[in-house]
Amino acid sequence: MKRLFLASYFSAVAKKLPGFLDEDYSGKTVTFIPTACNVEKMDFFVASARKAFKKLGILVDDLDVSRASREEIEIKLRDNAYIYVSGGNTFYLLQELKRSGADRLILEQVAAGKPYIGESAGSVIASPDIEYVHLLDDRAKAETLDDCSALNLVDFYPLPHHGNFPFKKAVEATICLYDSKLDLRPINNKQVITVMGDTVTVGRYHA
Repeated sequence: MKRLFLASYFSAVAKKLPGFLDEDYSGKTVTFIPTACNVEKMDFFVASARKAFKKLGILVDDLDVSRASREEIEIKLRDNAYIYVSGGNTFYLLQELKRSGADRLILEQVAAGKPYIGESAGSVIASPDIEYVHLLDDRAKAETLDDCSALNLVDFYPLPHHGNFPFKKAVEATICLYDSKLDLRPINNKQVITVMGDTVTVGRYHA
């Protein structure tokens, strides 16, 4: 069964993860993919996510798919219990997932039932195509990306940071541009979209 945890800001909703996993997760390992932030100056959310996993008792195994070998990517995605993909530049992230072959390996693992945890860009790439976030992310940072077709794990389009600085205006403009064309699912930094098989839920975490 497909299991997806698609967040806007992971550390703000990390306390919902245990209920989503519904298993003994302590001591298990997450493949932590921070690649999307390689081309971004702002990356505090990566440290926040790493801290949130450790607080839950989940071990973090970093995997930068832009630098790792195909063998390392395959071993970590196969052997670790969970997959996490961070925020950052969505276009660069997709470029590196495709170039490295990690996209196909992630799809195989998710199809086998391995939980996928996305944050911001990591949630957007679960959609069929990422062209719709061009107002939020600079596509020029992905110089070799010629195809925006993404993981297609869901048939809708997650739109993170709804109402949140510094993306508020860009998100609203994206809604105006694509709302009549795509099944957008805007979420703010305290919301998460969960997918369990064919069941999709948008929930809010109340601190």
